[in-house]
Amino acid sequence: MAAMLLLLLGPIVLPAAWIAGRPYWVYPSARFGARNWLRLSGVKVRMHGREHLDPDQTYVFVSNHRSYLDTAALFYYPKPRMGVLAKKELLKVPILGWGMENVNIKAIDRSNRERAARTLRAAVDCLRSGISFGVFAEGTRARPGQLLPFKKGPFYMAIEAGVPIVPVAIKNTDVLMGKGTGVAKPGILDMVFLQPIETNGLSTDEDARRLTEMAHARVAEELKREMSDVRG
Repeated sequence: MAAMLLLLLGPIVLPAAWIAGRPYWVYPSARFGARNWLRLSGVKVRMHGREHLDPDQTYVFVSNHRSYLDTAALFYYPKPRMGVLAKKELLKVPILGWGMENVNIKAIDRSNRERAARTLRAAVDCLRSGISFGVFAEGTRARPGQLLPFKKGPFYMAIEAGVPIVPVAIKNTDVLMGKGTGVAKPGILDMVFLQPIETNGLSTDEDARRLTEMAHARVAEELKREMSDVRG
């Protein structure tokens, strides 16, 4: 479904936006593609905790990551205008890689510290301009049922931009389309927005470490609730 939507929309929207000098034309098409990738795959998204979010506030959304489906959900649902921090390998994907910068998807190269820092600074600039960011803090997709340690990068971003962090627990995508498969099954994806964590007055490495541990603990607790529900 994702490939079909890319092939359908990309060759039309990207050249048109480039010729017209209006790169912002790409963003609505990207949102349309993300939403309909889920819809055409038979995935229904149930959101919980939206009452915690201020529609006028910029956030860094920090989520677990078990499936490709998480990417479409994190890009589309939290806010009307979102950027995403992604792995540099996505730049190699035809069409997608060409259009990423136009929709505020920042590709981070974790193998090169200087380039990674430059990407994070660009993301901070977007946050300061009012664009919220979604980050899969584990840095890669986890195996079904796993939650890997969180990287500190998104927490430094939030501290530098002075915006709150929202831990996000995405549930059931490892069942619908887990790591190691390219086939999605119809079903329900639960997206839980947990209480935002303020970053005002924070600045040190120790602050970033505490934020990382706090967000990880909150997501882990919510995912355990998922396991309790399944077992019950």
